[in-house]
Amino acid sequence: MNVRNTLLSTVALVGVLLGAGAAAAQQSTGPGEAQVIQADGRSTLSPGLADAGQAASGLALEHAVGMAPGFADPDIGFSPPTSREEGEAMMARARGNPNFSPLGMANTDMAVSNGKLFVGNFNGFNAYDISGDGAPQLVMSVVCPGGQGDVSVHGDLLFMSVEENRGRLHCGAATTEDDVAAQRFRGVRIFDISDLNAPRQIAAVQTCRGSHTHTLVPHPTDANILYIYNSGTADVRGAAELAICTDGQPDQNPETALFSIDVIKVELDRPQDAAIVNRPRIFADSQTGRVAGLWRGGRAGIASQNTAQTNQCHDITVFPEIGLAAGACSGNGILLDISDPENPRRTSDIFDPDMAYWHSATFNNTGDKVVFTDEWGGGIGARCQATNPATWGANMVATIENRTLAGKSFHKLPSAQGATENCVAHNGMVIPVPGRDLMVQAWYQGGVSIMDFTDPARPVEIAFFDRGPIDAERLYVGGSWSAYWFNGRVYSSEIARGLDVLRLVPNELLSAAEIAAAEAVTAETINPQTQTRVAWADSPDVANAYLDQLNRAGGFDAALAGQVQAGIDQWRRGGRADRRGAAALAQALDAAAGKATGPSAARLKALAALFGRRAV
Repeated sequence: MNVRNTLLSTVALVGVLLGAGAAAAQQSTGPGEAQVIQADGRSTLSPGLADAGQAASGLALEHAVGMAPGFADPDIGFSPPTSREEGEAMMARARGNPNFSPLGMANTDMAVSNGKLFVGNFNGFNAYDISGDGAPQLVMSVVCPGGQGDVSVHGDLLFMSVEENRGRLHCGAATTEDDVAAQRFRGVRIFDISDLNAPRQIAAVQTCRGSHTHTLVPHPTDANILYIYNSGTADVRGAAELAICTDGQPDQNPETALFSIDVIKVELDRPQDAAIVNRPRIFADSQTGRVAGLWRGGRAGIASQNTAQTNQCHDITVFPEIGLAAGACSGNGILLDISDPENPRRTSDIFDPDMAYWHSATFNNTGDKVVFTDEWGGGIGARCQATNPATWGANMVATIENRTLAGKSFHKLPSAQGATENCVAHNGMVIPVPGRDLMVQAWYQGGVSIMDFTDPARPVEIAFFDRGPIDAERLYVGGSWSAYWFNGRVYSSEIARGLDVLRLVPNELLSAAEIAAAEAVTAETINPQTQTRVAWADSPDVANAYLDQLNRAGGFDAALAGQVQAGIDQWRRGGRADRRGAAALAQALDAAAGKATGPSAARLKALAALFGRRAV
């Protein structure tokens, strides 16, 4: 794994800015060899919009649901211009058409609540009933253009991000391209979805840079208050359209809408009164107070990425149980203390010259690691070819110690993709397998992949599902936008094809017991940027999952492994618990844990505790 020395804090970054760190940035300091992206069975799949070839390992496609009526682009979708003439032709189509959007009917992010899966779209959103065993059933469609259309859900409220200038307060079509439009809406919409047959917008919170993504943040003590961290990435609106907005760099304009996020407060008994209550300067220098306190953009060295300036966050993922949020903030990864959610405070930040655009963040279940993704090329480029650097457009795995981030490694989709497949690291979430840190993740037309990052220095792919390109000759934007685990299945929002449902299947890197333990974990709601801690009930599957991991890692005493398996088998058979035998196993496992290190020690301790509870 090729890891740069400059998995940096902003303190160490000063040396890079002065030129002292450029050479050091190119040294490999990670364990093992550099990751190699090479051709495999996924690299030559046949093309097609509806009939592309497929390849899978450890995942099986259970259902594929097409685009909802009224949300399918009749022209396949967006193909980025490949010449000046094509670019000018696209601009000509856009001129005079205030409703033009390259991704006008692309599926985006998802949320789940009350047995319904809500899928955002640049044209609005759709809801599917997933409470049964069959394919998801479309139960609601809301046409409300404005992009990006990311959604989240809390009770009977649905929140939707709107960023494009074509968005209108009433969800209708745009009628003007004027710089100032009284009916223009860019911000966070709030819908009442208590009646799926009659959803209605009840609030629309205007923001200066629109809403690219947003995050729901519960109040730690007041169940009636919900906060929204809003991340806007578009240009700043003029004050003539929204009085609170001014543009520019902070040294010339201290009131600039850049270099901040929006904190929106929603009182759940009066959601129609939702409003911005703070625009914290979370990027400010902690010593000097300088508003533009993090990465200034550009290249840190000759061979590094052309990186974005940190004046915004793309995604902010909160973990309320530990009082922290991880921000993927264009030029930096940051850690926030959210114990006072109305006033988030930065505790740590990192920079790396291989990260072009810090895009999203996902904690592990214990909250001591976070995976940051790099959306090199904005999601519309073929960035997973064999000739692309393995550290560009990849995941960065970082650890958290004393509320401080430390970058440890990179991991990229290991399968070389073709020149007509847009591919780069994108949205995912943790799969609740006890004893491991597993993340299922979308890679656009690179498909869906599962990464094991239990060892933060040696992440590895353990399962995947992929289709061939939409077209063999030309790149059309498509593929998995987000892939999330919910109650035993992986749901994947496919940009141009619809919705996929996948299930885990055992392979040499994932056992049946591990899958069963994960499938036993149930939830009512998922909002991917609002993480909650998983706890596993004691069961034979959980115990067997730990044992399978110990056996897979090697070095586990065979005799003790046999005794543990016998204890698990007796547990599965039911009847009266063997308390004496369970106590003896707990003692032996505790002793083994004392001699082990790393993940094996943790698994032995967990297994010992489990049998210890069986002995009571």
